[in-house]
Amino acid sequence: MMDKHYLTPLFTPSSIVVLAGNADAPDTHTPQAKVLREALAAQRFTGTLTYLDIHTSGTLADLAQTRADLAIIAQPPQDLPAALEVAGRINCRSALVLSNGVDAQLAEQLRKIARREGIHLLGPNSLGMQRPSLQLNASAAGPLAREGSLALVCQSGALTSSILDWASNNAVGFSSVISLGPHTDVGLSEALDFLANDARTQSIVVYMEGIQNARRFMSALRSAAYAKPVVVLKAGRKPAGNEAAQTHSAAIVGSDDVFDAALRRAGAVRVRSFVELFSAAKCLASRYRPVGKRLAIITNGGGPGVLAADWENEIGLDLGRFSPETCAALAPKLPPLASLADLIDLSEEAGPEHYRLALEAAFRDKQIDGLLAIFSPKAGADAEAVATVLADAKRLASKPLLSCWMGDASVVPARRILRAAQIPTFRTPEAAVGAFGNIASFYQNQQLLQQTPPPLTTLSKPDIEGARLVIESVLAERRNVLTEMESKTLLAAFHIPVTKTLLARSSHEAMMIATQLGFPVALKIDSPDIAHKSDVGGVALNVHNGSAARDAYTDMVQRVARVQPGARINGVTVQKMARGRRGRETCIGLVSDEPFGPVITFGAGGTMIELINDRAMELPPLNQFLARRLIDRSRVAETLGEWRGATAVDLEGLEQVLLRVSEMVCALPQLREMDINPLIVDEQGAVAVDARIVIHETAQGGSRGEVAGYGHYGHLSILPYPARYEAVWPLRGGGEYLVRPIRPDDAQMVQRLVKELSPESRYFRFVSQLAELPPSMLARFTLIDYDREMALVAVHRERVVDEEGEVSHKERIVGVSRYVTNPDQTSCEFALLVADDFAGKGLGSRLMLSIMDVARDRGLAEIQGLVLANNPTMLKLMRRLGFEVRTFEDDPEFRLVVHQL
Repeated sequence: MMDKHYLTPLFTPSSIVVLAGNADAPDTHTPQAKVLREALAAQRFTGTLTYLDIHTSGTLADLAQTRADLAIIAQPPQDLPAALEVAGRINCRSALVLSNGVDAQLAEQLRKIARREGIHLLGPNSLGMQRPSLQLNASAAGPLAREGSLALVCQSGALTSSILDWASNNAVGFSSVISLGPHTDVGLSEALDFLANDARTQSIVVYMEGIQNARRFMSALRSAAYAKPVVVLKAGRKPAGNEAAQTHSAAIVGSDDVFDAALRRAGAVRVRSFVELFSAAKCLASRYRPVGKRLAIITNGGGPGVLAADWENEIGLDLGRFSPETCAALAPKLPPLASLADLIDLSEEAGPEHYRLALEAAFRDKQIDGLLAIFSPKAGADAEAVATVLADAKRLASKPLLSCWMGDASVVPARRILRAAQIPTFRTPEAAVGAFGNIASFYQNQQLLQQTPPPLTTLSKPDIEGARLVIESVLAERRNVLTEMESKTLLAAFHIPVTKTLLARSSHEAMMIATQLGFPVALKIDSPDIAHKSDVGGVALNVHNGSAARDAYTDMVQRVARVQPGARINGVTVQKMARGRRGRETCIGLVSDEPFGPVITFGAGGTMIELINDRAMELPPLNQFLARRLIDRSRVAETLGEWRGATAVDLEGLEQVLLRVSEMVCALPQLREMDINPLIVDEQGAVAVDARIVIHETAQGGSRGEVAGYGHYGHLSILPYPARYEAVWPLRGGGEYLVRPIRPDDAQMVQRLVKELSPESRYFRFVSQLAELPPSMLARFTLIDYDREMALVAVHRERVVDEEGEVSHKERIVGVSRYVTNPDQTSCEFALLVADDFAGKGLGSRLMLSIMDVARDRGLAEIQGLVLANNPTMLKLMRRLGFEVRTFEDDPEFRLVVHQL
């Protein structure tokens, strides 16, 4: 089953009980209680509404007769625990506490009561919520918003009210408005999780100030953004002020950059200001789906059109141009001064009919992804008539249509027409282009979201044990910074090419090693106490003979001892100067962020690293697509092709190093900071010339994830693809099939499985007559977060013979089992589906046993599910697997099946 969300009683209640003081003593009501009572009285809630007074609520027997999905509580702070206890007595599944100023201690007390009573708690310190489709205004945020397809989640009460005020003036409607204050139990992650599955919500706008749990936030955000556009405005953009940074990368990267990288990887769009948030909301409220980044500009004035085109160029959009065929067909119908070369400039003589022809042509032209219509008031031009043409065209629009009616008083009536038609309208060309830019970046970020990198690349296996031994020996000496020798040993363990480096402990040894390696060589001081060797004169480059090497050693040791007297000096490392005169100096780094964990950075390297400040970043794990995108986002990327007479570098070799670094980060939770600088890249590949790694002790027994069955991946905010659950099984009657975790690219095969089921099988699984899965459901089933759910698919390779007799093999998904962890974090709910032509071949049992093994591995204690009482085959399978079959109180048509893990 698993199709009704666990927060449905909170956000879609059919019955509500209100605990907001005594109706007969309004003078004792809290400010929130007064506003709440007025809000609930202002319109008719579609379900049942009961008012209770906690001080005169009758006997326990009376209370037992009352039942409700949701309790709305607006009481003085001292009465909140008692009110929540009453909600528990009357079997409320959820509660909303409207209050402000509740401290952490009381909030924790309320959380404990809610958990004990099995209540999902929104609040305290919440301004409440609105669900316009239910005519429910359970908030102190002002009048009920109009109904629409946009959801708002806001971590600031004051901003919730101002956004609703703006929305009412701009004809923007909402499916949900959810206000989250500090200390609330149902937080941002849970709200996103519900909205991802809410059919009334087409897009989501989030204002946030902070997150508690990065893994849960990323999990919920990725799930929501896969199903619908999500736009985020985050407060607090200043750098984290990393005073203790011991590497270049950590000194450069601020926490805000990391937040950017996390949002991009989650497939969401970040806006920088309230103006942009409103612009994005306007577009999303019009249900515009992102398609690409070619925006065409239709205008009756060259100046505003050129401003719009300039801004497109500035923010990385492409100017949408008509194809030659469209130009040829349209030009004769336009005024003589019209131009279609770049902008679609209809000239000052343009009337409503010319706009209509241009719009229709643009909707048909495949080279255009979206349109911006600009109107400048001219003598004799009818602003309202042109707006009406846009309103009519919008009904047929297959692409995003935005408008900019310039001017002031004279165009106000025209703007009203555009708003009524739900066409986003802006006062300036730049604002309109920026709004389209946000939709376009959503489209690009979706590609990042769909990547599910494996934990390790398919390259030769790294020596993880050897790397761990190096780390343990350094920690045993109570050190956190690895020397260059130790750092390079770690890189070499993961097959990252390093320059051969040997440690000399005397000037004589330095001379002998240099002669054996071959000149020219580089000498560097080796000390665990020196962060940046060049700052203390600890580097000598291009040393050309033995005596020069000997002298360089002596001078360097004396100089460093003078500049940094207390530093321990192990000796001096000697290495051959890196090959490739035209190699590019790059830097691969690692920083650790609170709360997102490790982040991989890439940019220009060498001594000017801080000055150039070139830092692209990505959350691990990486795959080849993500590694290539990371390189492309850096400024140094422009120098990696043929550049100033130098041949293009080996990009694949550079990608491999990034994949290897991703392996290191995934496998070694102790890594805290890292600089591979410089990493020299040329046409023959990449080689690490210097490296510096900072480590730290992890929690007892490795990372927190190991305890919960995550292997070594508890330190990551995105879990890698769990390849360890892949297994091949024999098929009853001959042949074999592969059981593996689901991937986003399985969507079409899953859709085929559902389409080919008999109507009865479909009804048994989905309890509805749907012929195929809607896109949002398909997304939810295939892009899963391995952290909180798992889906295993059975894949069968079918022999296909084409018309010419050529034989090939095609994969087909013939079964799916899945579980989703319940909010209690100790149990899970399962579902099972097997193709009709594979029934009776042992697939159902194997998929169930395999999914139970995963749940057990994750530390869950119980697996349960709902089975229709008239589905004897499934009930028989459940009994055979040892499940207990119980009656289901909420609905006699179902049986609850339960198995202890």
